This record gives sequence, C-alpha cells and structure tokens, in this order.
Amino acid sequence: MDSRRQVPRTDAVLADPRLGTAAGRLGRALVKAAVVRAQERARTGEIAPGEVADAAVAGLPEHATTLRPVVNATGVLLHTNLGRAPLSAAARDAVAAVSGCADVEYDLATGRRGARGRGALDALRESCPEAEAVAVVNNNAAALVLAATALAPGREIVLSRGEMVEIGDGFRIPELLAATGARLREVGTTNRTTVADYAEALGPETGFVLKVHPSNFRIEGFTAEADVAGLARLDAPLVVDIGSGLLAPEPLLPREPDAASVLAAGADLVTASADKLLGGPQAGLILGSAEIVGRLRRHPLYRALRVDKLTLAALEATLRGPEPPVVRALRADAADLMRRAARLAKELNAHGVAADAVAGEATVGGGGAPGVVLPSAAVALPGEFEPALRERCVVGRLEQGRLMLDLRSVPPSDDALVARAVLSAHSARPAAVGGEA
Repeated sequence: MDSRRQVPRTDAVLADPRLGTAAGRLGRALVKAAVVRAQERARTGEIAPGEVADAAVAGLPEHATTLRPVVNATGVLLHTNLGRAPLSAAARDAVAAVSGCADVEYDLATGRRGARGRGALDALRESCPEAEAVAVVNNNAAALVLAATALAPGREIVLSRGEMVEIGDGFRIPELLAATGARLREVGTTNRTTVADYAEALGPETGFVLKVHPSNFRIEGFTAEADVAGLARLDAPLVVDIGSGLLAPEPLLPREPDAASVLAAGADLVTASADKLLGGPQAGLILGSAEIVGRLRRHPLYRALRVDKLTLAALEATLRGPEPPVVRALRADAADLMRRAARLAKELNAHGVAADAVAGEATVGGGGAPGVVLPSAAVALPGEFEPALRERCVVGRLEQGRLMLDLRSVPPSDDALVARAVLSAHSARPAAVGGEA
C-alpha cells in the first residue's frame, strides 16, 4: 500500500488534545498550518505517518506573531533593525497590565471622559521641567510633520544646508517637510552656517526656524554652526529636533543635545525620539512653550498621529520606573564586560568551542552620538557560527572572519541564553564549528 494513503487526515490530527490546547493559544489557522507541514513531511517520507501529530506539535510557533525576540550582540545599543531600545521590565509589565481594557481616556472617579494619556504626559513634563507643555505622537518624524503642518502651512521653514539630513531607509528631512506643503529656505553651507545666515532669510513668509541635530553623522574640520541661544534671539519661532531623546545632559555623551538644555537656551519647541537614549517605546516627544504645543495639539493632524494605550503605558513606566536597559548598557563598566566575556568563553571552551574573550568597541547607534566609541568586550567565535546563531535569534557582528558577540548590548541576564545558543549550534553540526563534535 502507498504509505501516503496512511497519512492521517487533518481533522484527525487536529483532534489531538495538544493541538486543541495550542489552537486556543495561537489560533486554529497557525495550528492547522503546522499540521499541513507535518503531513507533507510524511508524504515525502521524511517522517512516518504515525509521527505527524508529534511533528505538528514540535513545529508550532511559540507566539502568534512572526516577530521573534532576539539577543542583540552586535554592540550597537540602539539597533534600528532590531527594534532600537529594549523596554525595561517595568515598561513591559505596564504594557501587559493595560493590554485589555484600560482607562486610557476615561475618568474612573467621575465616570466621564478623561484626558487621554494624562499619566504619561505628566511623567514627561515632570522629567523635563523646562517644558511648559508636552505632547506625544507616534515617532519623531511625525512630530516634525505636525510642527510643519501646524506652524508653517504654505510658508517657509528656514534650515541650514548642513542639517538637511537623511534619517534612514531613504527618508530625508527636506522631503518629509516639503510633503506637508511648507517651503524650505536653505541657508549657509554644508560645513558652515551662522546665526546671520538665518537672520538674512527671515521675512513675512517665515513659519519657523528649524535646527536639526545631525545625529547619524559628524562633520569635522573647518566647520561652524549656529547655537540655539543665538537662534532663539531671532524674530521667529525656533524648533529644534534633538533626535536621540535625551531629556537631560548625559556626561558620557557631552556632544549629544538634550531637551532641558535646549529649552533653557530659548528653543520654543523640541522634538525627539522616545525609543532611543530615553530607552522607551517608539514615540515622538514634543516639548516646549504652552502656546506652541497647544497649537500642535489642536491641529486635526494630531488625532491621526496619536499613540495608543500600550505606548502611553510603556512611556510612563520608562519615565517613572527604574533605569532602562539602554542606559545600563551605555554606562556599563568595560572591566565588568571583560569579566563576563571571560566567563562565557571559559564555559564554551569547556564544551569544545573555540571561544576567546576580546576587547572591542561598541556604538550607540540608532541615529545617536555619531563617532562616539564605547570600550567593550566580546566573545569571539569562528565566523561559521554566524548563520547558526542567527537562526537561534542571537545576532552578532563579523570582524575579519570572526563572529563577535559584543556584551555591551547584551544584558547580563541573557548570558546563559547566549551560551545555550552557541552550544546548541556547536552540537548541531556533524563536525561542529570551533572544535570537535
């Protein structure tokens, strides 16, 4: 008899209690897809017909999403492709707490409609007292679009040629702003722009002056840029995009602008990303004068750009809670990182893996602190480990043919997970990489 005829029917396999339980957790469609894959393996002779149910159970995804959690061992603290800042435990807990129904826009004391996201906005205002008012939208680009639409419709935005940056994936600040209907008035040169350049460009058509922190590149040599205090004295509103989300000065990043200092210097409005050095969820932060922030909040576009309850909860917990992971990673001691790397390498060596603890250099990434190098330590493995570890959701970087697992971007709690992934990759090969199987 053709063995393919012995492959159990889909409904018979789905009757397995394990798959029934999984359907309640993951949904019937995902479970059925796993069954179909197992049946196809049986038809090709890869597994026996009687093993279909077991294979389907083994092939079930862990979560009902194609997104997978990964270990960022690249040494880039804010890796855009890996979701930028990892949330703190407090922020994750807050997201879980409000994932059902929540009083996002309801006053439990009065039973009436309440101010949306009041807790998160209060926390943001308290974290940056220099701001008279604050608002939150879904990312920093949205904050700039809202500012341009509300403050300069059909008018001019005065911007230095040296700050007409591309923010990643082909998105360029000039094109983003022009899409709102505003006109850009370029001043100065690529390497030198003065307050006088801005002043000469002002006129009846000026909507506002925009200063953009070039957060993903650095120009050195014969350069000059107008400072915020000088621009604040001009007869036009001043909007400053600080980019990376610092609310207060960070001693380790002295060249990185922060909202408190920029507002104190006279800026009318500051925009920033919450999912960078602040260490929170993706969101655009808007801080500044009550009059200008009020204009942005009253604009119809604000409704289209607002954030949801999960973002509000994560942002508030980030602002009020313990130090987020990105801040801990930024401030980690290089000697401690080397000790962690040595322990990991020793453990891997004991299982036959050729691993070394080596000094290295990490970066902030995510469009923050360009050119800043952070001393770090990594576990160096043969380069052949890279695809196997990537399949196991551990992402490192290749340097001169070796795979570096940089520990500055890996929380200490993930060290054991990294070790298990390396040992799994090592044992999965007939002739394991980095040593004898």
